[in-house]
Amino acid sequence: MNQLSPSFDRQSFVRFALDEGVLRFGQFETKSGRLSPYFFNAGLFNTGASVGRLGQFYAQALLESGLSFDMLFGPAYKGIPLATCAAIALSQDPRCGQDVPFAFNRKEAKAHGEGGTLVGAPLKGRVVIVDDVITAGTSVRESVDIIRAQGAEPAGVLIAMDRMERAGADGALSVNSAVQDVAQRYGMPVISIANLNDILTWLSTDATFQTHETAVKAYRDRYGIQSDI
Repeated sequence: MNQLSPSFDRQSFVRFALDEGVLRFGQFETKSGRLSPYFFNAGLFNTGASVGRLGQFYAQALLESGLSFDMLFGPAYKGIPLATCAAIALSQDPRCGQDVPFAFNRKEAKAHGEGGTLVGAPLKGRVVIVDDVITAGTSVRESVDIIRAQGAEPAGVLIAMDRMERAGADGALSVNSAVQDVAQRYGMPVISIANLNDILTWLSTDATFQTHETAVKAYRDRYGIQSDI
């Protein structure tokens, strides 16, 4: 079995995301129309090696959280490869002790073959939802509904990056971040491999990217929360 690196930490994930071009600095317009000084796009983990390493980070973050779980669920579409690679990595980690089942949904119901919108293992027991980020919480809400409809229990959400960002227009920002809202609404933890504070820690110590620290701090001061949930 492949052994996971004992040197895993949140900073190593930030470095990994930078090396893969998944985390970038500059000026990027978000869906909400904000101009962000950084951008995280998990869709750019697009090779076998990078996705395999990503799965290890997901597995380590989940196992180190201490959360009890029975299986994973990947919401269509981005969550499908993420849940798959996380399940593979978990099953290769001796700390997990099980061959982890996973499932995902289709956007459209299949009219032939097995039919329906669900693919993979039957949803049962304690299910962890695996995704890249939480923006509006729509994907989580849909996933929770699917899991509960099958008689299973949503146990938590596992994401790659927590932007620690509040929603809304300037002057009318939400009290909590999207991640905090999900945790409170559904009464379950949201586990992130890394968050905005980890990015800022990296910027403060790496001379190559230090020029972006001021802009990222200003963005956090304007839109962010000051601590993790």
